[in-house]
Amino acid sequence: MKSIYDISINSIDGELIKLEKFKGRYLLFVNVASYCGYTNQYIELQKLHDIYSELEVIGIPCNQFLFLQILLI
Repeated sequence: MKSIYDISINSIDGELIKLEKFKGRYLLFVNVASYCGYTNQYIELQKLHDIYSELEVIGIPCNQFLFLQILLI
């Protein structure tokens, strides 16, 4: 059985993120609408990360979110 740390995903910038580098940390995947301009949530997400430094907030483009949701179920 694979774990979430066995996969890689694309960041909102199109860079490959290997989730294995986040082992031992809390992960929050956020379905972001980065290309249509609805990015007001970034300020609040940054505040959340600042408060909980052990939390990694990872923005996922909409077309990848469904894949992660299926994988985690």
